[in-house]
Amino acid sequence: MLSKRTPQTPDNFSRYRAAKASTARSRRARESSSASSSRSRHAPVPERRQRLVTPPDSTTPTKKPTSPVIMLRVGPEQRLFAAHESILIASPFFAEYCEPQTPSPLFRTAPHIHHPGKRIELPDESPEVLSAILEFLYKGDYYPRLRHNARRRAWELEDARADGSGNPGATIYHHRGGVILRDTAIYCAAEKYNLPTLQRLALRKQGLQTGIDCSTILASARYAYANTPETESKLRAHYLALIIRSRGTFKRSGTMQVEMERGGRLFFDLFVAMCNHMDDDLAEELSVCTTGSLRRRDW
Repeated sequence: MLSKRTPQTPDNFSRYRAAKASTARSRRARESSSASSSRSRHAPVPERRQRLVTPPDSTTPTKKPTSPVIMLRVGPEQRLFAAHESILIASPFFAEYCEPQTPSPLFRTAPHIHHPGKRIELPDESPEVLSAILEFLYKGDYYPRLRHNARRRAWELEDARADGSGNPGATIYHHRGGVILRDTAIYCAAEKYNLPTLQRLALRKQGLQTGIDCSTILASARYAYANTPETESKLRAHYLALIIRSRGTFKRSGTMQVEMERGGRLFFDLFVAMCNHMDDDLAEELSVCTTGSLRRRDW
């Protein structure tokens, strides 16, 4: 007896078609996903907006130095500081002291030991000022550092007091100037050591100081005039503009009267700046009056 062959039912055929179709769809999906991933890999990545993390007029810290160590004897009290030669030579002033000195063979095995001949004497310098300069040379900034306030979109000093009563460490006692602004002393030292980036940074920070009394400002201005060349204009102009803007306070100050009686180049420059300021105001008033009269004539 012959057995009958069971015909393939439509259900089996449909299942086969469905399985074949699902396999094709999965293959196409894999191909499309691989193509999209390859396109995403080669597609240009949009640039993100960079955050302001580096303050202006600052430098990028260098890698850990391994050069010989040089000793610096600072101030009337002869305080000792140690700094690497590769850091100090960023200043042409210190580079002149470092180049003629021959390093000891001891540096090849123990570079952290300083050579007895490698010592720089700075009897007129303030230890606080030199400490800030070394901090700048090593780290690119000095305390208080500049911080960017994203809400106000402005730079400000860290640890600044919100009530405007002054910032910590704004003044120092200098043996050649009395109580003066620390940034002024740093600016003058940067002028001496030929560090223009530090000069700009110190001037910017000084512009952010608040709550400084008249006597400190006048003492700092005298110090700036005594320790900068006649061709210097930025720091001197800063003090002249500050006094002119705050003339209502200074004209009531007894310290201002005493300082003016002492005289000096500072007050001659202040007189010239005041005259220029008055001339500019007068020219502006005349321009406004002339413009108004022309408009009335046209009317």
